[in-house]
Amino acid sequence: MIANALLSFGIVLTTASQLRLPGIPLGVGEVCLVLWLAFVSLRVVVTGQIYNATALLRIGAFWACLALALSIGTCVAYLSQELDLPSMLHDTFAYLLVAALTCLIVATMEANAALRQTQWFLLAFWNIALVLQIAAGWSIISLPSVDPWYWDRFRGWAENPNQIALYCAVLTPLSLSLALSAKGFGRIAGSFSCLLTFAVGRLTKSDTFLVAMVIATAIFSLLRLRSWLTSPQHRLNFRSVVAVLVVAAAVPLALALAPYAVATADEFEGLAISLAKDRGGEATKRTASLRLQLWEDALHRGLETGSLGLGPGPHLEKPNVANNKALPTPFEAHSTLLDIFTQGGLLAVIAVCGLFAGTFMLMFRAKLDALAALFAALAIFSISHFILRHPIVWFAFALSLILGSARPASPHTHIGS
Repeated sequence: MIANALLSFGIVLTTASQLRLPGIPLGVGEVCLVLWLAFVSLRVVVTGQIYNATALLRIGAFWACLALALSIGTCVAYLSQELDLPSMLHDTFAYLLVAALTCLIVATMEANAALRQTQWFLLAFWNIALVLQIAAGWSIISLPSVDPWYWDRFRGWAENPNQIALYCAVLTPLSLSLALSAKGFGRIAGSFSCLLTFAVGRLTKSDTFLVAMVIATAIFSLLRLRSWLTSPQHRLNFRSVVAVLVVAAAVPLALALAPYAVATADEFEGLAISLAKDRGGEATKRTASLRLQLWEDALHRGLETGSLGLGPGPHLEKPNVANNKALPTPFEAHSTLLDIFTQGGLLAVIAVCGLFAGTFMLMFRAKLDALAALFAALAIFSISHFILRHPIVWFAFALSLILGSARPASPHTHIGS
């Protein structure tokens, strides 16, 4: 129980980058994760016991493939004398941390008791942290050197509102998944966490979060209809009848509403613009232009290496925009696939896409609808953000691989057996 709580506490506090001491790259969250890794590694060595062999094989194959791609990229960077050692070491440490975290979660947690307990610890710590951050945002409490607002965007303890938005994009469907599988007070707690997390995600004014949640909600709704129609326990009941009626009415209803949708297209466009963080103003246009420039540069940079990459770290020059002296150099593309393309080339892109697609299909086949929607949201977020260094993303992967690969007949295996 203590180990599960430590893991959850560490994941939550990895967002608290404003709470770090000046000059120290590690925060309280990272320290907790390192302590958890040391504890569970020792336990595996002493007991010789691992769980979820199938899931561990899947995630281990991904990390081996990614490590190979990044190693090849590092060799290319060294031979071309473009090796940026500080940036490479930063990303390498981050990859090692999340790789060890993912593999040990999969190897040491059973699909029922320990994993579910960790999820509840995670939601408990997350909601406590959200309440404290909201209280700080509205000046109910105050913390030294912490500014919970980035202009008019809520960021809590993080330095970037998009970091909080990413965690909300993961924890909203994760809370929903727990609410659907719980009973009584657990269902109430999960639903409360889902609503609170979604509300905080909107406070960040992240356009990506909004789009991700809309698409995830649509996918979740379709998957729930499928589950109700195909599950034996739901046949011949009220929900099954409703699902059949919705499916039967979907096509004629869409045809009937098509002329209205065309006639009111401008109104829908205005609504979408009004939901954006600055109502589609000049800031949005500048951001879109900057991202397109970065994505084009990243694609060219990756192709220049023969699609082999340049190893861990950012590899782009500063974008040609006003006041670019404040921007770091080298720069990232802020797109998961393009950043990973500049680092590990085509092999790394194939590995990441395969992991996303494979995990989504596991959730689809297991009828874990909320978790399938979670990966749809992550896929949307990965388009305009680099998400592979965040522990919450890999906790979601580990959780889903365990649940999707669970075999009741063989709950665990022993090393060497």
